[in-house]
Amino acid sequence: MKVENAYNIWADQYDTNSNKTRDLDTKSTIETLSKLEFSSVIELGCGTGKNTIFLIKKAEKIIGLDFSQEMLNKAKLKINDKRVKFRKADLTTEWKIDNDSADLITCNLVLEHIEDLDFIFYQANKKLKNGGAFFISELHPFKQYSGSKAKFETENGTQELETYVHHISEYLNVASENGFELVELKEWFDEENQIGIPRLIGIVFRKSTVGNNV
Repeated sequence: MKVENAYNIWADQYDTNSNKTRDLDTKSTIETLSKLEFSSVIELGCGTGKNTIFLIKKAEKIIGLDFSQEMLNKAKLKINDKRVKFRKADLTTEWKIDNDSADLITCNLVLEHIEDLDFIFYQANKKLKNGGAFFISELHPFKQYSGSKAKFETENGTQELETYVHHISEYLNVASENGFELVELKEWFDEENQIGIPRLIGIVFRKSTVGNNV
């Protein structure tokens, strides 16, 4: 199923259904970003605002972007704060945000739905200030290799979303080509399965302050 349509349908149950990936993503986001200082944030794939709730505790300004209007409607009901602006956006086209304006970009559970990582990293480089951080939390490619993908249950059965596999080497290579340096890479496991396949991969990149003319 196409991403926008799927998340519009999923929105009503996204925050309440059983979802280990969603819950672990929240944990990884809080634990990772609690160590960083930031004031201006671009949140890619903000969805229902589940991570915005944490980000607004530290940030002075957040722009949340998402493909799905229904997910954004849920976020707007949840968060009414003048520091936060939610916008419907196609992340595969130019982001209508000022260049050099953010000191943090977050990207949560969205890149598996985007084929061209190069464009995402190119846009992130343009929008971040020098030295700004780019945090990625995604379904681990090992999990994808085993056949796992974003899906949810409906009265008509299981709905699987359109997805793409991105290897760890792809994240690292595309980041380097677009002026980013690796700061942290961590694999996140389900609590009950610490020796199996990791569920998520969390990566922090930093926009290089030297020779960055992407």
